Amino acid sequence: MVRGGCLLVREGGGEPLKVSEGDVVVSDGGQPYVLCSDLGLEPLDSGRAVMDPASRMARLGEGTAEDVVCVSGHIDLSRDSGELLRRALPELIHVRADAAEAPVLSWLIGRLADEVRTHRAGVEFASDHLAQLLFVQVLRVCLADSGGLPPGWLRALADERLAPALRLMHGDPAHPWQLGELARAAAMSRTTFAVRFREAAGVPPLTYLLNWRMSLAARALRQDTVPVAVLARSVGYGSESAFSNAFKRSTGVAPRRYRETGGR
Repeated sequence: MVRGGCLLVREGGGEPLKVSEGDVVVSDGGQPYVLCSDLGLEPLDSGRAVMDPASRMARLGEGTAEDVVCVSGHIDLSRDSGELLRRALPELIHVRADAAEAPVLSWLIGRLADEVRTHRAGVEFASDHLAQLLFVQVLRVCLADSGGLPPGWLRALADERLAPALRLMHGDPAHPWQLGELARAAAMSRTTFAVRFREAAGVPPLTYLLNWRMSLAARALRQDTVPVAVLARSVGYGSESAFSNAFKRSTGVAPRRYRETGGR
């Protein structure tokens, strides 16, 4: 929010969220929201906004209330990493202007607002990268306050005790990791590690490892032409048949069929 403030409410009802100048809000895109100054007003379709080519700003409404100026956009994520990230984040992230991380966000928002109002060379390139930096900074805010994250890999990664175990699984998915090895990396007993990991990630450690391997395999089947037997070894399976059975249990289809259909 560059100037002014408003209410943000989920379309169809819900508790309104007050958004003030300097705040940053990120939605996972799963639900439509309405920005408004008064819950009693009929919302306007943002598609009716007319872009001013000089200022590169769109205006909605003819009211006499104080102007509310915001910079909006969207981040395109890849199919695989994007879905993993969406599941790990809350539906709505709200970083207030008085948060400890606000100065960095404020600077990025200011530069982004300046870029979208200009016609300088490289404006699209600069805007895209500023938006990416803004998103990365919001993710850092989430990691710093992991209690607000739903159970998932990001919340587990934010736990300093669990992070070493996750890095092992992510860095070498082909290794036959055992619960004891992962617990030692986290400097915990097997039981304590298993309980803490499940609370943070939402699944037991070895189930998480299986899901991670299947995610890597699915991406490789869609994007690469590596033989299934080679792919099986790269994600920790000694035989193509063992991998095929595990993949079919996870996705409902055999690897070769998954590759033929592009994962559809």
